[in-house]
Amino acid sequence: MSGHSKWANIKRRKEAEDKKRSQIFSKLARAIAAAIKEGGSADPEANARLRMVLQQAKAANMPKENIERALQRGEKQEENLESFVLEGYGPGGVAVMIEALSDNRQRTVQEIKNLFQRHGGNLAEPGAVAFQFEQLGKVEIASLEEEKILELMDLGAKDFEEKEGKIVFYLPVSSLEEFKKAAAELGAKILSWGIIMKAKTPLPLAEEKRALLEEFLEALESHDDVQQVFTNLAS
Repeated sequence: MSGHSKWANIKRRKEAEDKKRSQIFSKLARAIAAAIKEGGSADPEANARLRMVLQQAKAANMPKENIERALQRGEKQEENLESFVLEGYGPGGVAVMIEALSDNRQRTVQEIKNLFQRHGGNLAEPGAVAFQFEQLGKVEIASLEEEKILELMDLGAKDFEEKEGKIVFYLPVSSLEEFKKAAAELGAKILSWGIIMKAKTPLPLAEEKRALLEEFLEALESHDDVQQVFTNLAS
């Protein structure tokens, strides 16, 4: 029985991982289509947002054929997708910003509202939370010599932090492309990059409340129409 139980656990874990990976690929496919619509081009060289999404797709090991299909659908504009941001307060009063992408805004808003209410939070009006965040470019690179870090900071980075063997730079969105190019010229290995909403004043939260918040954030991130979730939770 113990061998059977172990196999069943492995099988369930693999099924859960496969489902999560499939959902990530589905979200990336929709993001590719939306980036083509927003940027007006299926050429990544002429469309910075599409270039960013394609990089994210490759980093997530999205199969090449999946990417090609998403590009074709995006060119044909087969889906009437709309990008929008939702704001609210989750468990413990943590501010939450949600980037959504949907073909039915009204349905998505109602479903997200239900998730907030189910976890003891509330969906807020536009602008009620956004002032607590700043839109920034974010570039993660592998460890780098101190003098080169200082050179990159001189290129307009507003801040940086070192964590888990990586260096994360925060900079104005308008400087993102120039910064990436300069980092590559300095020999930096760029691990990831993108546009985020960074909290201006991170909020500390007691350990006993973090579990409730994590459950809520997991529910949000599992929603098919949710692309990214940002909070002002202090790490």
